[in-house]
Amino acid sequence: MKLNRQRPWTIVVMEGDQTGQELLEEALRVLDPGVTRVPIRFLRFDLSLENRRRTRNGVVIEAAEAMKEAGLGLKAATITPEDPSDVGSPNALLREHIDGKVILRVGRRIPGVRPIGGVVGPVAIVRMAVEDAYNAREWREGEGLEETAYRLDRITRGTCRAVAEFAFWYARRIGARVFGGPKWTVSRIYEGMFKEELDAAARRYPDVRYEPQLIDATLALLFTRAAEPLVIPCLNRDGDLLSDLILQMFGSIAGSESLLFSFDDRLQIRVVMAEAPHGTAPALYRKNIANPMAMILAGAALLSFIEDEAAQRASRAIYEAVFESVYDGIATADLGGSATTTEFTDEVIRRVARKLEVWEALRLTGGAAMSPREAESVPPSRGEGE
Repeated sequence: MKLNRQRPWTIVVMEGDQTGQELLEEALRVLDPGVTRVPIRFLRFDLSLENRRRTRNGVVIEAAEAMKEAGLGLKAATITPEDPSDVGSPNALLREHIDGKVILRVGRRIPGVRPIGGVVGPVAIVRMAVEDAYNAREWREGEGLEETAYRLDRITRGTCRAVAEFAFWYARRIGARVFGGPKWTVSRIYEGMFKEELDAAARRYPDVRYEPQLIDATLALLFTRAAEPLVIPCLNRDGDLLSDLILQMFGSIAGSESLLFSFDDRLQIRVVMAEAPHGTAPALYRKNIANPMAMILAGAALLSFIEDEAAQRASRAIYEAVFESVYDGIATADLGGSATTTEFTDEVIRRVARKLEVWEALRLTGGAAMSPREAESVPPSRGEGE
C-alpha cells in the first residue's frame, strides 16, 4: 500500500492558524531535502481562517484537488469557527473531496514517559473518517418537555469495508491483534453491518489474530491487553473519543501523528494526509514552547509511503531521532523537559543528518546498512520502535 509517484515527490502543504502554523514550519524544516536527502517539493495552500473566509473555502477545494494529484498532504491545525453559518471545518471538506475513509492514530510509548495503567502498546485506533454521527441530519419536534430531538445517522458498506480491510492490513504489518468492534448486539442492523465487514476481513487475513469485542467491553478490557500490540477498528464517533483517550494514556496527545487515507477501487491507498491530532493551541502561540513531535512525525509518516529506499531511510531516521531526543532528556515542557520548540527541532535535524551520513557510509563500505526490507518493516505509525 505504497504510493509510487514521479520524482521529485510533491507534498501538498496546507498552512493553518496560530500554533498549528508554527509547528507546521518546524516539520517542514525537518523534511527539507537538504536534511532528508529526498527530492521533495512543497506545494503550499493557505488554509488559515482568514483566507478560507476570503475565498469562501475555495482554497480548501484547491488543496484537495492537489492532494488527489500528488498523493501526499501535510496539514497544520486550523481554527473551526463556532458560527455554523461561517466557513466551517476544512477537515470535513478535505475528507469529502479526497474521499477519505480511514483515520489512523497510534498510541505508542514515549521514552522516559510512564504510560497510564502500565500500557505498553502500541494501540492503533483505525476509525471511520466519514459518516456515522458526523454530518448526520438533526432536527427537533414538539414543545416543552415533549420536545424531541432526532438524528439520522448513516454508514455505508463501502466505508465499513475500507476500515475493516485497513485494520487487518495494518495489524499484519505491525504484528498486532485486531481487538474490539461496534455494539453489534444492540444495533444489529446499523452497527451490525460494520461487524459483518470485520468478520469478512478476518477471513481474508487468517494469519491475523482477531478478538471481536463490544465497544464497552473493549474499554473495560483495554488494560488487560496492555502488554500486546492492538488495532481497534471503530465507528467515527467511537474512534474520535477513543483515539484522544489512547494518546493521552501514553503521555501526550502530541506524541503521535494522525493520518487520513483514501483508497482506490481495489482498496489500495490513493492519498495520505498527515497532521497533528491536536488543535491550534492559542495559549502557546508565539511562545516557542509547544511540542512539535506530532507534526514532525506526521512528516516522517508521509515519507514512509513513498516507494523509494531513500524516503524509507529518511522516515526511519526521523522517527528514531525524535524518540532518541526525548530519551536523552531533550524534550519540551509537556514531557518534563526544558527545550523550546525550535531547540527540539534543531536536535532532531542534527540527529537525522548524523544517522543518514552514517548509514550512507556503511552502505558504501559494505557495512550493516538498513536494507529495503528493514525500511519496509517500519510503518508510519509503528509501535515497537516508534
